[in-house]
Amino acid sequence: MGFLKSNDTISGQEGRAFATINGVVEEMFYVRTLEATAEKQKAEVKTLGRRGTQHKATGWSGTGSMTIYYVTSRFRQLMYDYIKNGKDTYFSIQVTNEDPSSSIGAQTVILRGVNLDSVVMASLDTEAEALDEEVSFTFDDVDMTDQFTAPTLG
Repeated sequence: MGFLKSNDTISGQEGRAFATINGVVEEMFYVRTLEATAEKQKAEVKTLGRRGTQHKATGWSGTGSMTIYYVTSRFRQLMYDYIKNGKDTYFSIQVTNEDPSSSIGAQTVILRGVNLDSVVMASLDTEAEALDEEVSFTFDDVDMTDQFTAPTLG
């Protein structure tokens, strides 16, 4: 029986993220954590001859959040533009996981139609060694341009 070699696990620090906002690509060096989830929406279906309830996928919804160091005004500016002018911005985020010590290669996922839900507009914390903020968002499309290969089992 084979096993997963520890060097094929992916370090959380070995990655890159880029946002493309209004055609401008910006490296998101300030990201501490980022997680995006696609969740199926399902309908309950009851049929004759079966007492149990079945489920049928009817769509999906994309949500995400990221914790970032409080060193950029980019997302505050996008929210400010919406608050003051009603101008809502949709953009993309590209995330690549690639650990050079792993044999499984890289995975790149592009979140499209990213739209901010909430943004910290101002922050102070006398107990914090470094200020950070939580930014939540939705997305409405996704592409996978690179996928991990299967690990070589030990």
